[in-house]
Amino acid sequence: MKTYDLVVIGSGVGLSVLNVGLQLGMNCALVENTKIGGTCLTRGCIPSKVLVYPADLIRETQHAKKVGIKFNVENIDWDLMAKRMWSQIDESKMIDQGLSTVPNLKVYKGVGEFVGEYEMKVNDTKKSKELGHFKAERFVIASGARSFIPPIQGIEDMNYITNENFFGDRFPKKPWKSLIIIGGGVIAAEFAHIFSAMGTEVIIVEMLPRLTVTEEPEISELLEKSFNNHMKVLLNEKAIKAYMNKNQKVILVKNMKTGVEKEIIAEEILIAAGRRSNADLLKVENTGLVTDERGWIKTNEYLETNKNNIWCIGDANGLYQFRHKANYEAEICTNNIFGPEDQKRSVDYSAVPWAIFTYPQIGHVGMTQAEAIEKGYEIYVAMKNYSTIAKGYAMGFESNQEDDGFVKLIVDKSYKILGAHVVGPHAALLVQPFVYLMNSGFTCTLPEYRDEKSLPKVEKACPEAGSFIPIYRSMVIHPSLNEVTGWAIGNLKPVNIKMEHHEHHHT
Repeated sequence: MKTYDLVVIGSGVGLSVLNVGLQLGMNCALVENTKIGGTCLTRGCIPSKVLVYPADLIRETQHAKKVGIKFNVENIDWDLMAKRMWSQIDESKMIDQGLSTVPNLKVYKGVGEFVGEYEMKVNDTKKSKELGHFKAERFVIASGARSFIPPIQGIEDMNYITNENFFGDRFPKKPWKSLIIIGGGVIAAEFAHIFSAMGTEVIIVEMLPRLTVTEEPEISELLEKSFNNHMKVLLNEKAIKAYMNKNQKVILVKNMKTGVEKEIIAEEILIAAGRRSNADLLKVENTGLVTDERGWIKTNEYLETNKNNIWCIGDANGLYQFRHKANYEAEICTNNIFGPEDQKRSVDYSAVPWAIFTYPQIGHVGMTQAEAIEKGYEIYVAMKNYSTIAKGYAMGFESNQEDDGFVKLIVDKSYKILGAHVVGPHAALLVQPFVYLMNSGFTCTLPEYRDEKSLPKVEKACPEAGSFIPIYRSMVIHPSLNEVTGWAIGNLKPVNIKMEHHEHHHT
């Protein structure tokens, strides 16, 4: 039986680790059951943004009336958008071609499953045949995730859409006339934005009481108000049954509070109700891997599984499913696999950022207010609206208007930044500086002084690491949107800060 030095499962972020193994002359294999390039390139963040940006422009033209300009969107060229989108997805073909020329690499295009300890076979499920059977000294599992399909009676007979087949053979020749989206998270919000802007009648069905539950409640509320201007949002409604009525697709929903049921009808159904692990397809139990209660492969701080020489990165470990987090893990995993044992690096997820590219845009890093309190922090919270700064007003934002975006900061009593949250234009850009500040707490180094004893004690302690003090002491470009985040510090208010009482003893 063939034995490889390294087998990587998944051709997204897994390629980063694979490339190092190949450069070191290892005999390697890659296992991939979909297009080469992974979720982000072929059915996720990259192609979706090609569609998000035109939707952004449409919404911006509508917002422009607030500053005295009225635009008419005369033509939506869906074919051009599709052409540009497919040009990105088709980069997969070039990657595939490049891999085929690597001498010490075998690419298996099928579904891999463990059949024993460090032993795997790969099957072509379409042709029901085995493509390979091998062992490996090292496995890196970067197998991603797939759409979670909720238990809706009759849904499997409906030929529904997911992000996987949308960026595949179910991509529409033109925007649907009407669309039901089941789910209210990141993927649902972005698709709702895209299609509502293109003129599709969109209905969101979410069983929870608010959209984007990973975000601050105030952000979810603003998003819901914005969405309700362009689509119908059904919260606390659970999809329980699906069926056809002539040429229309019907979803029967049940109110989670009242139990009342009603029908909603549309041309198409998109399911974006979360992600599920691919560990079941890999049959990881056959090689002794441990998963959590939701099926995600468990890893420690070094991205090691419970089995020696098997690592897991990216969506497959279920932790923060974003490509930039996967890239971060790939770098650490590469170091831990190929570097000296005594120089292993551990992961730190305290400042994982993300953005939801909907309208309005959402940026997020760190804890929410509720999470910080739950973890025992004593905190200050600051909020500042776009309308309160000159640039925000210039852009058409006014106080007490439902589209007035804001920043929310969560800071502990030592001024360390615990979380930053932005909703409004350029939220992803505005939240990024906080990521750098929060990470400064982990990279604080002292300048090289000849006489280290001369360093003031306060500098040795590096008290500003991870705090907002660098912002406090910095100039902020005026007038710019940076002021909405930079000046938010002036609005810090204690939430659960315990006041210290000093006892006076008289003799």
